[in-house]
Amino acid sequence: MADYDVRAIDGVVNIFNAAALAHRPVWRDQFLAEQMRVDENTTKGVEVDEMLRRMDSAGIERGFLIAAKCGPLGHSACFHMPMEVVNDAIKQHPDRFFGLYGVDPTQGMKAVYELQHAVENLGYIGAHGYPHWFELPLDHARWYPIYTKCCELDVPIQHQIGQSMVYSADYPIRSVGQPITMDAVACDFPELKLVGIHVGIPWTEEAIAMSWKHKNVYLGSDAHSPKYWPASFVNFINTYGQDKVIFGTDFPVLGFERTRDEIENLGLRPIPKRKLLRDNIIRLYKLDQRGVSLSSDR
Repeated sequence: MADYDVRAIDGVVNIFNAAALAHRPVWRDQFLAEQMRVDENTTKGVEVDEMLRRMDSAGIERGFLIAAKCGPLGHSACFHMPMEVVNDAIKQHPDRFFGLYGVDPTQGMKAVYELQHAVENLGYIGAHGYPHWFELPLDHARWYPIYTKCCELDVPIQHQIGQSMVYSADYPIRSVGQPITMDAVACDFPELKLVGIHVGIPWTEEAIAMSWKHKNVYLGSDAHSPKYWPASFVNFINTYGQDKVIFGTDFPVLGFERTRDEIENLGLRPIPKRKLLRDNIIRLYKLDQRGVSLSSDR
């Protein structure tokens, strides 16, 4: 295990144990192995204790587990991860995990009520959306009730930005996550804490522009190998955008230790690196105000 000088907090983690895999469709193995190059030891499932061992090896203190909703129910390619699966992991390890509520915008007020329940009664700390799975861009009206509730609850929402993939051949989906769609949302909801995750590739410059323009727009560094991050993204993290990017892996898409090691090799300055790995996410999600124990650094 490397001797990492900063204890990281991973803002984008998918639970991948047997209970979670039971709800995932059959395309997962082929997609992860062939398109994401995920090793077989991971694609077959990772129990929570093994996930924690890998996080420890990578110097990751906590992870945000997503109760993801991938498309409207009714198609074999789509799935909703039950909150119960995420809840069980959090209950077992409340000192290691936080929950993010996955949003299905086609559910209307049902999604709004569920988000409120997740935050107020289950201790979830934010919302998460996959615009491409619903082919609804971030500025579509069907997301707006969710944004309103996030403002009322004072919790951030993450959205995947950038291109989407073809996850299942019988359910091709359009790439509706162009970062410019964050512009209208940030203008209409200046109180909303909006996080564009997945680096925004191939529109990273556009994502950077939105984060620089709007005080309430942040970016996530997950799902793309750090050694392949665009130079402009690395420069943003290291200089004028050092307060605007949070660390993530999108595990199992990226392994914890590999991601940490590649970040260590980027040559980031110490203060921006610390902000990326922990300080920004602590501030954005108010983790230091939640009565939880956080390491002082290491």
